[in-house]
Amino acid sequence: MSKPVKELIRKELIEKFEGVKSLVIVGFTGLDGVSTHQLRGRLREKNIRMNVVKNSLACQAFDAVGLADAKGLLDGPSAVVFGADPEVMGVVEVIRELLDIRKESPSLTVKAALLDGEPFGPDRISELSKYPTREEAIARVVTCVLSPGRNLAGCLIGPGGTIAALLKAIQEKREDEGEVIAEPEAAVEAEGDAKAEPEAAVEAEGEAKAEPEGDDGGEQTT
Repeated sequence: MSKPVKELIRKELIEKFEGVKSLVIVGFTGLDGVSTHQLRGRLREKNIRMNVVKNSLACQAFDAVGLADAKGLLDGPSAVVFGADPEVMGVVEVIRELLDIRKESPSLTVKAALLDGEPFGPDRISELSKYPTREEAIARVVTCVLSPGRNLAGCLIGPGGTIAALLKAIQEKREDEGEVIAEPEAAVEAEGDAKAEPEAAVEAEGEAKAEPEGDDGGEQTT
C-alpha cells in the first residue's frame, strides 16, 4: 500500500472516529463475503457502524481523536464497531446486538470494548453487556427519586382519609344532636304559649268587669 493511499485511509478513519467515545473491537475471521455483507446490513439497520481496519492506521486515527486507550485492544484482523449516534445506540446496546448475532454466526468474535476510556477485555464482555443502557439508567434514577415521594404521598393520603372520615362522622353526630336539642326547645316554647293563654283570659275578664262600674257611675251623676 502506497504512502498516499495510507494517508487517505488514515484521514478517512479520523473522520469516522471523530466524536466517538466508546467502541467495540470484533474479529471476523471465518466469515465469508456474503456473511460479512449481511452482518453490515443488520448492524446498519440498528444504526451501528462497522469499519474493517488496518491496525497500524487505526492506531494513528485513535491517537488523532483521543482514543489512545483503544490501541491496545487491536489484535489480529479486526473491525471497529460503534453506534452512529451514541445518544441513541451506546456501546452496551452495540455489544448486546453483536452477542445476538454471534448466536447465529459463531465465527464472529467480540474481542474487546472501550467504554468512556475504560477498556474491557474478552473476559469482561459478558459483564459489560449487563450494564444498564442510558435509558435504563435514567429510568432507575427516576424510580429512585419518585419512590420516596410515592411513599410520602401514601403516608399523607392514608391518615388524611381517616381524618376526613372522622370529621364527617363528628359533623353528622352534631347534626343529629342538634335536631334532638331543638325538640325540647320547641316544647318549652309551646308550654309558654299555653301559659300565656290563661293570663290573656284573666286580663280580658278584668276589662269586662271594669266596663259596668263605669256605666253605673255615669247614671248616678245624671
